[in-house]
Amino acid sequence: MTVRRLSLVDQVRRGLLDDLVLGTLSPGDKLPNEDKLGERFGVSRATVREAVLGLLEAGYLTRRHGSGTYVAEAPRSRHPLESIVDYAAAIEAAGHTATVRTLKETVRAATPEEFEHLHADTVTELERVRLADGRPVIYSRDRHPANTASPTHLIRRASAHLMPTLADEHLAQRLDIAPGSPLLQVDQIAYDAPGRAVMLSLEWHVGDAFELILNRRASAD
Repeated sequence: MTVRRLSLVDQVRRGLLDDLVLGTLSPGDKLPNEDKLGERFGVSRATVREAVLGLLEAGYLTRRHGSGTYVAEAPRSRHPLESIVDYAAAIEAAGHTATVRTLKETVRAATPEEFEHLHADTVTELERVRLADGRPVIYSRDRHPANTASPTHLIRRASAHLMPTLADEHLAQRLDIAPGSPLLQVDQIAYDAPGRAVMLSLEWHVGDAFELILNRRASAD
């Protein structure tokens, strides 16, 4: 099996995305200039420029005329993670027509991780793409116990892990984007009222489509 090496542009993008994840770069921070980034990553200014352009187009960075490039504070449209997100409603609220395309529905043996959370030997996996005005913006893989119907109506809360990533060949094909494009990956576990895990979800969001806002509440004393 041949493993495709990341291009120099992808390596710079991944490095900058890592800075966002680790907090090395925070919203509002100014990006180092092309010379410093080229020196850091061992690449040309042209390579840095292309990598930064991809992050600008995806909404992770913003350019201020005469000042420089900064980490974006307010990408396009937003929806909170304090409750279960209705993506169709979020797309419509952003002024687009929402549609969904089911790619595949499969019943298969559960992986060890799926069995650990769902306590099921077999799972139903549903692959879908959500579209805004016909443009793919979210690719998802939902898994729930095969002996139950879709548990969407049972879901009362969810725990989600968010991580910037880059599209591999498979994700690029599903979302009709170039390999190496920035994506936001959401790894989520949904629970019913008694607290049982009823669905596992993996989602990949096109970078310029949504901003996910995490609202935190103070715990009661």
